[in-house]
Amino acid sequence: MRATWTSWPSREALSEANRTRPRKVITWSVRGVLIAAMLWGTFGGGRFGPWAIVAGLVGVLGCVVVAWAFFRTSLEHRLWPSLGLMTLLLLAAFGAREADAILLATLLWCGCAVTALERLPLAAALPVTALTLGVYAVVNTDGWFSTATTTVGLSLAGYVLRLDAEARGNAQRLLVQERAARAAEAETAALGERARIAREIHDVLAHSLSAQLVHLEAARLLIEREPAGEFRDGVLERVVAARSMAREGLAEIRQALSALRGEVSPVEDFLRQLVAADPAEVSVEGERRALTAETSQTVRRVAQEALTNVRKHAPGARVLVRLEYLPDEVALEVRDSGGVPGSELAGSGSGYGLLGMRERAELMGGTLEAGPAEEGFVVSLRVPV
Repeated sequence: MRATWTSWPSREALSEANRTRPRKVITWSVRGVLIAAMLWGTFGGGRFGPWAIVAGLVGVLGCVVVAWAFFRTSLEHRLWPSLGLMTLLLLAAFGAREADAILLATLLWCGCAVTALERLPLAAALPVTALTLGVYAVVNTDGWFSTATTTVGLSLAGYVLRLDAEARGNAQRLLVQERAARAAEAETAALGERARIAREIHDVLAHSLSAQLVHLEAARLLIEREPAGEFRDGVLERVVAARSMAREGLAEIRQALSALRGEVSPVEDFLRQLVAADPAEVSVEGERRALTAETSQTVRRVAQEALTNVRKHAPGARVLVRLEYLPDEVALEVRDSGGVPGSELAGSGSGYGLLGMRERAELMGGTLEAGPAEEGFVVSLRVPV
């Protein structure tokens, strides 16, 4: 019971952001009519001099500004500032009454009574409403029946508006919760599908590569037992290279499976492991944070492809890998010092590696630029986080 008297209407109930277009049109139309009525109540009683007109306009404008401030402070659930602004409006009503602007004073009193019931906690709204309607009843000269009918009607109107706002606020909260539940359900379904795909890949491809590694290792041991010779050394070199490629492929598959399951290691750690055997340097800038699986995989694959191209077209070149965390995106730059003149990436190869990297970046809503620099070759990637 205590919470009923001291609790505010929810922010969803007080905010206009979630109202439908017809309701917004009605709200602003009512406000326009009220402002017009305030102007009529100020200037509709006769002729006024220039200074009186200016004073009346300033007064009406001040009331509008104070009312707007009250709506903001009540939306933020700030009680004392809201009561202070409401007091200013009541004082303005007394001033209008003294200036014989009876209609303006009546509008301010009635508006304060209804708005207090709609937007303030009941423990504060009821005294404000009782005070304003009591003052209105005292100064009103239309008779007791008309006065009583008006005060009861305004009280009911304010409370009905409060109930309507709370109903809309509750509906909005339920809608947000339902959307969040649907998003969580979709994410759970996506994770389940990723886990299924990861199991299929592991059962087929990873097992196949593991078996190949076993056979290649056995073949290497058998070949090493043979007498040394040109043919034997050539075959051994090929088998060792094939074993190395199978091991690298298995490691990449495991990384891809981890990404599908959402078990991704930090990108900076991956980059340091990637360049461990190269004359390369990795620098990380910006505030480090977790990346989505898609963004992380894009950065990893582009780094792998760029370093593969360096090893292929500029062997022995020094490489600088720079990862930067920006507010809305992550940037990767792979820059090499250049290799043998005439063997740079720009002048050789099919270019499908660069095309694949660019397509991967564009699918993520990012960009990739690659080309020769003053020294060597530069691959620059930017993808949203």
